[in-house]
Amino acid sequence: MAHIVDLDVLDIRFPTSRELDGSDAMNPDPDYSAAYVVLRTDDGPDGYGLAFTIGRGNDVQAAAIRSLAPHVVGRPVPETAADLGALYFELVGDSQLRWLGPEKGVAHMALGAVVNAAWDLAARRAGVPLWRFLSALTPEEIVGLVDFRYLSDALTPEEALELLRAAEPGRAERAAHLEREGYPAYTTTPGWLGYSDEKLAALSRQAVADGFDMIKLKVGGDLDDDVRRMKLAREVVGDDVRIAVDANQRWDVDTAIGWMRELAPFRPYWIEEPTSPDDVLGHEAIATALDPIRVATGEHVQNRVIFKQLLKADAIDVLQLDACRVGGVNENLAILLLAHKFGVPVCPHAGGVGLCELVRHLSLFDYVAVSGSMDGRVIEWVDHLHEHFTDPAVVRDGRYLAPTEPGFSARLKDETLAAYRFPDGPVWTEAS
Repeated sequence: MAHIVDLDVLDIRFPTSRELDGSDAMNPDPDYSAAYVVLRTDDGPDGYGLAFTIGRGNDVQAAAIRSLAPHVVGRPVPETAADLGALYFELVGDSQLRWLGPEKGVAHMALGAVVNAAWDLAARRAGVPLWRFLSALTPEEIVGLVDFRYLSDALTPEEALELLRAAEPGRAERAAHLEREGYPAYTTTPGWLGYSDEKLAALSRQAVADGFDMIKLKVGGDLDDDVRRMKLAREVVGDDVRIAVDANQRWDVDTAIGWMRELAPFRPYWIEEPTSPDDVLGHEAIATALDPIRVATGEHVQNRVIFKQLLKADAIDVLQLDACRVGGVNENLAILLLAHKFGVPVCPHAGGVGLCELVRHLSLFDYVAVSGSMDGRVIEWVDHLHEHFTDPAVVRDGRYLAPTEPGFSARLKDETLAAYRFPDGPVWTEAS
């Protein structure tokens, strides 16, 4: 029997702030980073996962991941849904670490990185991409992976089982469709707040030429600038391309409503993160006031319980789960099921380091085995840093191609690890 013999963690950072890639109203100078975890085994492939951060604090995140080693090292390599469920429930059940949350923040993201690495390991050993691994599970196995504590007033295990059984017919056809046609994408590449008007226009024009029918702009720094940039983008892309906007939590509720009314003439498709991700009532007020402009959030929503509240309160029109913010695959299964129960489309947050690589697996699984639908669904695309992964995400003609390599696509290249390790990698030492 194969065992996990070590848990390695590396602090990997990319100096994206030098070109203002990733810049927005709340985060003006991010250095996209990964607290990168490797589950080393004594027989066969290793498993890979990460927690995404934007620079300072990545060392704190890495330390939190290391604290989970006693739960993992010496454990038999997980191969089945039951194995992966047992690991998740053991990690989330560590009461002393849970106290630091509970189920939120650095400790919870650390748990998610380890859980995702375990899923990567299991899919690698099975020789299939994670979305295929998940899609082959029975409804009963999927339900067994989910922690329904705190959710039963919105979704019971029996209801989840019924939803999954209803989606069983047609799984094979939907998987084949994904392999032929891919999954819809939109691009944030043109919209970073630090970009000049000329760069915004050129990248927006290129996005349309590349087959995207939706782009996203960052807003929230200055209202006059936002009006000018929205007007420019609309002129460049025309009337048939959707333009979403993202305030990255910049506003109070009343400010969000007033600001978006000024942008309404340019027909924003959604407003993302208009206020604090913890403010369920604030999102509800914004959604009510701005209808029919959609309200979207999720990249900073800390766990399934906040998502439950947002859905029950009818506070969001679009749910943006994140592969690395919550407790890994298991908790994201709960979130996908909640979204399906409430009829809200899942449009994941991506970009960053590895987020495009990871979330595509979750969306493809959602289509095959949960919702059975692409209606209103689209995955974010940001054309940054994919070249550093051994199984990079690929978008062609505005659609994500279905990954075919075994695993969860989280593995970074060895040369990347050597070059971008913080603080002693040459990318950092030669710049100082």
